[in-house]
Amino acid sequence: MKTRLTRLIFCLFASAACTSTLAEAALIDKLLVVKSEQKLHLLSQGQVIKSYRVSLGKQKGAKQYEGDQRTPEGTYWINWRQHSQKYNLAMHISYPNVHDLKRAYALQRPAGGMIMLHGTPSNDEYPEWYFHTLNWTDGCIALTNDDMREVWDMVQDNTLIEIRP
Repeated sequence: MKTRLTRLIFCLFASAACTSTLAEAALIDKLLVVKSEQKLHLLSQGQVIKSYRVSLGKQKGAKQYEGDQRTPEGTYWINWRQHSQKYNLAMHISYPNVHDLKRAYALQRPAGGMIMLHGTPSNDEYPEWYFHTLNWTDGCIALTNDDMREVWDMVQDNTLIEIRP
């Protein structure tokens, strides 16, 4: 925190030369995913600090139950993170919430879980740009590995994430 404060004070005096450092120093207090735009926005006090293109689940619409290959819609938390052998860096989204559990229960199906914000596979057969051009996940939200590293560094655990249609 002290490092962020020092950077912020320096940038205030150094002006325009520190625009990117200001973005890094901003406390990201919310993530907003707009599925129709295929965008992830990092917000600080209601202001968009940075946006990224994302890949989503293979199927359109809100997640109904485990295995439907849809990305959920609703309000969740980034509640833990891990280094992933398959997807490089991954941050867990607290799906399912109460509404998701009720919907799955009504369908007599399990709600599922393990919805992540993650990077792309390290795959010799398919380059990273291939994954970035289509919706390929089983319901997760994927970014390029460079973008995921930035998000990993800027977003703390217990940050709110809202996923909209």
